[in-house]
Amino acid sequence: MDTPHPTVTLDTSGKCCPMPMVETNKAIKALAVGDVLEIIATDVATLKDIPSWCERTGQTLLSSSENDQTLKFYVRKNR
Repeated sequence: MDTPHPTVTLDTSGKCCPMPMVETNKAIKALAVGDVLEIIATDVATLKDIPSWCERTGQTLLSSSENDQTLKFYVRKNR
């Protein structure tokens, strides 16, 4: 699967819950419908939090990956 092309990258590395989700929510609000947000995180809680948040807010989780201890998520804004 090809890596989606992000419109904006949000790096929350080193931040613990709830900050990655607070910053993700703020960042998605600033985007236009159809834009893609790349989220970089090191908090393992985001493995559950990001997919759950996408489902709750109607956004689309395009992909997620883990390399060493760095997590990446690609979320398309739907509304």
